Formats: sequence, C-alpha cells, structure tokens
Amino acid sequence: MTASALLAQIEGVGRDAARGGYSRHVFDSAEAELREWFTDRAARRGLDVQTDRNGNLWAWWGTPGPDAVVTGSHLDSVPGGGAFDGPLGVVSALDALASLKAGGFTPARPLAVVVFAEEEGGRFGVPCLGSRLLTGAIDPDRARRLTDPDGVTFADAARRAGHDPERFGPDPETLGNIGHFIELHVEQGRGLIDQNSAVAVGSTVIAHGRWRFSFRGQGNHAGATRIGDRSDPMLPAAATVAAARRLASGMPDARATVGRLVPNPGGTNVIASTVDLWLDARVPGEALTPALVADITGAAREAAAEEGCELTVTEESYSGTVTFDSGLRDRMSGLLGGVPALPTGAGHDAAILAAHVPAGMLYVRNPTGISHAPEEFAEPSDVDEGGRALAAVLRDLAR
Repeated sequence: MTASALLAQIEGVGRDAARGGYSRHVFDSAEAELREWFTDRAARRGLDVQTDRNGNLWAWWGTPGPDAVVTGSHLDSVPGGGAFDGPLGVVSALDALASLKAGGFTPARPLAVVVFAEEEGGRFGVPCLGSRLLTGAIDPDRARRLTDPDGVTFADAARRAGHDPERFGPDPETLGNIGHFIELHVEQGRGLIDQNSAVAVGSTVIAHGRWRFSFRGQGNHAGATRIGDRSDPMLPAAATVAAARRLASGMPDARATVGRLVPNPGGTNVIASTVDLWLDARVPGEALTPALVADITGAAREAAAEEGCELTVTEESYSGTVTFDSGLRDRMSGLLGGVPALPTGAGHDAAILAAHVPAGMLYVRNPTGISHAPEEFAEPSDVDEGGRALAAVLRDLAR
C-alpha cells in the first residue's frame, strides 16, 4: 500500500468543522485514534511497537539497539491545520519499510519508525515537546506544569491517556539507539515549486521561538467608562501586533506573527482586565531573532506605559539556527540524483535531534505553497515519489 493510500485512511480523523482542516492535539481523542491506527498498521507490517517514557511511539524492525536508522514525524496538528504536516512523514515511513521488506532487503542495522508527541505545540504551547523531553532540551517539571487552554496540565492529560508523567525526562538509552534520523515532511513554502522538483533535502532551520506577552489593565464597563478614564490592555496588545509586522518588515527575511490573542474576560461589552498574546518570531542569523523580539518588546512596553498597563514577557520556547549534518545531506542528495537542498523557517523534531545525532530532512513538494491551513497539499504522485526517496535513503543507510 502506497503512502498516499495510507494517508487516505486517516483523512476523516480529527476534522475541525468550525475552523476547517484538522485539529489533532496530543492526548486528545483524535490523536489517540491516530496512535491506535499507527500501532495497528505497524504491527501488520511486522514491526514491534513500543512507547517510550515520554509518550513517543516507536515501531521497530529488528531488535532496538545502538546505530539504528530511524525515520518518522508526528501525528498532531496545529488548530485547523492541513492533512499533510506530520502524518505524511509517518505514512511514508511505514510505506518505505514495507517496500524494503517486500523487496527482500535485509538491514544490517535496526530500523525504526517514530511518532513524536506534541510536535506542533498546538495544545500545550511548546513545540517538539516529545523530542525535547527525550533529549533533555526541556526541564520535565516545566513540561508537566504546562497547561492547555482549558487549564488541563500536560501531566494530567498524559495520566488520563495512560502515561506516567513522573517518568517524563531525558532518555539517554532511547536516544543512544539512534544512529541516523531522517524526517520526511511536506514542504512548508514555495522552494520546490520554484525549482520544479518533487523532492528536496533540508539544509538549515531558521532560529525561532515563541514569547507570551501578558498585558494587565483595569477591567470595566464598556458603556459607562469614559475613554480618558480607561486602562485598556487591548490597546497595547493591538499596538504590539502592528509593531511586530512593522519591525519584521525592516529586517531581511524576518518573520513575526501573532496568531493567538486572548482577552479576559472576553465579553463584548467589557473592557478587558488582561490580554495575552503569543508572538512567533523567526530570523535567519543566530542573534537576529532575539534582537527582533527585543525591539518588539520595547514597542510593547512603550504602548503599555502610555495606556497605564503593566506588561510581562515570557519566553516559552527558543531554538537557535540548526544546520543539518552536511555529510548526510550531500549523501542523500547524491543518492537521489542531485535534488536541491532547502533551508526552512519551520521547526521540526529532526532539528531538535540534530544536536545529538546525524539528522536530515526530506521535503515533498507542496503545489499551493501553503501550510498550517486547510489548503496545504501534495499531489499523490509526489507523495509516492517521496516515499520511494525515503526508502532509497533508508536502504543506503541500513545496508
């Protein structure tokens, strides 16, 4: 069964009627259904499925051990996301191993497919949470305390899903089994459209992070409170959104986005008492992302002071520039006939693992150039070509 056929099997899981697209978040019912689906499909292919201490799923061909060749991605999504971001890498991995088995290949090294938990950070706010816990890139106590929009902690959600949150944390044994990690992903941009190629390898990931801006003012009556008597946190919040766009526009290839803003209490006829917004910032160059955030923070503080509000800024996650293993990148590109190497502004679990093991990315063309939205797409022929490319890379690495 091809990768595109496998992807079709899960197209009905986690559809979001309100937003469009898909909302599949770690430890919710949709993600649990996908985990069950993955476990079943992996078992049908003769793979041994295990769950590690951090809630990541592993499907092994051969006995787990050092120097394994590992591939995979994630099954969760952003709110209202597309069908390909994450699942494409998982189904392609299953298809690649099945095709290698069907072709009579006998690997000299163990092979595995991994499904990482909470890659998008769509429920608990921190991206790549499963791989960060695995590698020790996040404090497990902080991870356990993370809350979703309903106030449920990551620990409680994990416990309800049958995991022991007290075991969360660095897992050197599991990490030590990875000899190479390859993640296939739908491209989240226009690079392959412009280069007229169905597949590419990854070169770098832009430095990026998320910051929470919390504005505190005075809640009051919308009709009875004169404009001059207000301390309205919505005004500096709005000014911050505009400043993010203005300041990012003044830096080469910078990206700054406010995709979530939450007023409290949120009534139509109520002046908010607090407003929280989340800034996503990404700039090529190691020191430039923090510099952009500092400039945006300065503008936000000025706007808050003018309105008589208080501001607290909290860094929720940050990843510096990642350069994927150049030897692995060139080896994959050559094996695939000289396909292009692309940088990306999107974060991935492969970028977290790259600090510890040789890691690489394969991208599959997205003809819309759109991602994190329902219009995200890949042609079935390109999906299947990506699966064949992944199988060729895994064969080369595991022979």
